[in-house]
Amino acid sequence: MPQILTSTEAARLCGVSFRTVIRWIERGELRAYRLPGRGDYRVQFGELRRFMGEHGMPLPVETGGGVRRALVVDDDPGMLAALNRVLQLDGFETALAADGFGAGALLHQFKPGLMTLDLAMPGMDGLAVLRFLKERPPPFDFKVLVVSGDSEERLRQALALGAHGVLRKPFDNAELLAAVHRLVGGGEKER
Repeated sequence: MPQILTSTEAARLCGVSFRTVIRWIERGELRAYRLPGRGDYRVQFGELRRFMGEHGMPLPVETGGGVRRALVVDDDPGMLAALNRVLQLDGFETALAADGFGAGALLHQFKPGLMTLDLAMPGMDGLAVLRFLKERPPPFDFKVLVVSGDSEERLRQALALGAHGVLRKPFDNAELLAAVHRLVGGGEKER
């Protein structure tokens, strides 16, 4: 990752247009300098990292500094531990929740790039979590992978409510990692 970025490169990392980055710079929210002559802006990577952190924007894995985070939500302690172990071995920092309410409590604090979500949980089930996220989306981007042994109908409902992918239980570790890498990148090809 270069230490000095153009406004276009900074915009790509933030997931916004380069004009948005220029507005941030002109308002003094993001520190940058202008090149003599042409007047193009340049942003130091450390400054962009500070700005993104202050605004809850996850750093892309490609920056080398971003920690991949996964929020694992399942009421079965064995499944929770298995998902946690596989994701940690793949380089994720994880947080665990045993129900939908716990997931909601951790989501804004932990700011994951990925949430694995069981559908069949007591209290606030996975579909209720998806409805909540659809009505009140958090101010950061993340992907939801439903990991469930539920019916095909409920899996379709999950996708309709905004889940980015589904993985049917039972599965093996390779299937889990393939589904995760499709959603958030990673794996041998991208390292």
